[in-house]
Amino acid sequence: MPPELTDRLARPSGGFAMLAVDQREALRAMLHERLGRPVGDAEVTDFKVAAARALTPHASAVLVDKQFGWDAVTAAGAVAPSCALIAAADHFVAGADEFVADSVIDETLDPAELRAQGAVALKLLVIWRPDGDADKRVALVDDFVRRCRGHGLASIVEPVSRAPLAGGGFDADAGILAAARELGSLGADIYKTEVPTHGHGTDSEITERSRELDDAIDGHWVVLSSGVPAERFPETVQLACRAGASGFLAGRAVWASVVGSPDLESDLRDVAVPALQRMVRAVDDTVSP
Repeated sequence: MPPELTDRLARPSGGFAMLAVDQREALRAMLHERLGRPVGDAEVTDFKVAAARALTPHASAVLVDKQFGWDAVTAAGAVAPSCALIAAADHFVAGADEFVADSVIDETLDPAELRAQGAVALKLLVIWRPDGDADKRVALVDDFVRRCRGHGLASIVEPVSRAPLAGGGFDADAGILAAARELGSLGADIYKTEVPTHGHGTDSEITERSRELDDAIDGHWVVLSSGVPAERFPETVQLACRAGASGFLAGRAVWASVVGSPDLESDLRDVAVPALQRMVRAVDDTVSP
């Protein structure tokens, strides 16, 4: 993929400071927990539009899902001109006790149309399980990367480490590295990974495991914030970037604390924006142009 596409997702520092608002049923569940009542689709969408309007002036790119966000966010002109658009190209398959038990390419999406609407990149979530079908995962990523290239879009692949369907013992960190070794050299323009130890390890542990990820991944890679304590995330971004990462693509560490706020606009401005700015500084201070 021409480097100018990934350049459009980056900051002048060369690092990626990308915001995610593509959460779907997980976001509905967060709103339900905070509000104590059922939450309709419109409320999920309204949060995404408000978050995009407040936060995208400070992000290099924003990831939005078609199901609840894309049409409303783009129609409202909620994304700052300086912020590139990423469309989620995944269809989530729910499980008995998981919002996302599996993920496939959403065949209802038209990449050409998304590009015409301003998309620079597409993102695909891949569920990695130790007892999953590796050939199927590789084929899925190969197909996704090929489709993106065919439509002049950058590709972002996001494997997440999950417990085996068969049950039993599970080492999430081992899964993060195994996923990178399996899928990190298949040609994706950006590889999005969980933070080693989900931020609960020591600085040296996170650094060493990030170096292992860097060895396994060809090209740019960034970290996500799910599972990482929000106050710890900027530090883990810096640790990962010193080990070879190029930034972050994250949502919860930015805006989770203001979900369900009775004064959302103010809390986005006063709480979420400073949180995002701290993460941006962590990238700019660490990634060399």
